[in-house]
This record gives sequence, C-alpha cells and structure tokens, in this order.
Amino acid sequence: MQTPSIIIADDHPLILKGLEDFLKERQHNVVASAVHGKKAFQLIEELKPDIAILDIQMPYLTGLQIAEKCKTLDFTTKVVLITVEKDEAIYHQAKSLNVYGYVLKEFALTEIENCITSVSEGTPYFSPELLLYLEKERVPKELELLTPTEKEILNLTAKNKTAKEIGDLLFISYRTVEKHKSNILKKLDLTSKHTSLTLFAKEIEPFLK
Repeated sequence: MQTPSIIIADDHPLILKGLEDFLKERQHNVVASAVHGKKAFQLIEELKPDIAILDIQMPYLTGLQIAEKCKTLDFTTKVVLITVEKDEAIYHQAKSLNVYGYVLKEFALTEIENCITSVSEGTPYFSPELLLYLEKERVPKELELLTPTEKEILNLTAKNKTAKEIGDLLFISYRTVEKHKSNILKKLDLTSKHTSLTLFAKEIEPFLK
C-alpha cells in the first residue's frame, strides 16, 4: 500500500511541531502543516492529501467546520480530529460529518499511528478512551440509587432468572430476593407489575456488567 499523504494543523506551535516530528521520524508522508484552520483548508484544496489531521479548536476555521466543508464539496481527504474534548455532542457531530478519526490529545502520540493505519484502510478510528468515557457517561442515573446487591438482582432478572434461582445464586432466600425487588420498584418509581422490572432490567443490562 502506498504511504498516504498527510497534512496536519494545530494552532499550538509546540504541539504541531511535536506531532510533525513524530510522524516524520516514523516515515509518514507529512506533506504540509498549518497553524490555523483557514490555511489547513487551503492545503486540503491545493494538495488533496489522503488524510488531514486537524485540531478541533483553531482560529478562522475549526476542525469541525473544515470537515463540514470537505463533506459538502465531496473531497476525498479523510479528516482526523485531535482534541481534548470528551463531549458526546461533538462526537456525534463529527460522525455526522463523516470524520474518519477522533483522537484525544493526551493519547495522540500513542494512538495516532494506529489511527492512520485504520483510516488508510478505510476504517474509522475513534479513541478507545473516548468511547469508554462516553459509555460511562451514558449510565442511567437511576442505577446510582441502587445497592450492589440490588444491581446484581437486576442483572440476573435481565437474564430471566426466577426469584428462587437468584436466591440460590446469591445465597439468600426467595423472600429476601422479593424484598429487594420491591425496594428496586420503589426506588425507580416503577409499577409493581412483574414485567415492568424485567423490561427495565433488560433495557439497562449493558450497564450492569
């Protein structure tokens, strides 16, 4: 595979130089760099690089604004954003603009090569730390009301375990399980129907691991 051509842009000169030196030392084809968004977009227009690695927050044009222009103009350059932002709204905005990569600055030097390899093969790359952070942020607030035992009972309920089976697994009585379930229903303000707890448990099962 031919080495992809890359431009990089960041309004912090030290970060820009550090990233450029790092990539060049590892034989990546960095063809140009820019210290603000307007210049970065000019380079994309003129050089048509395979990949543009852009800081999100830059003067004149942000990384997201450049990504939007590239999408509108149907440029083939794949945009990779580098940022300190762990923001779900920005993440979804980036995905809607067909951004191919989203790397957190604190992990940039350890992740950027994996990102370039992935993007070069046509596979988007989003920082694992970012995805992990967003998953934690999505944990339903209701779970904070529950005790560890109640969460475990919910987890087992999601797996269609009966109260007796849950009791056997947790070494508690059937009646104790039912008492816990009753407490969960009250805390979560759910109806007392058996199905309401099961449905809620299945809905939040991914967050009960």
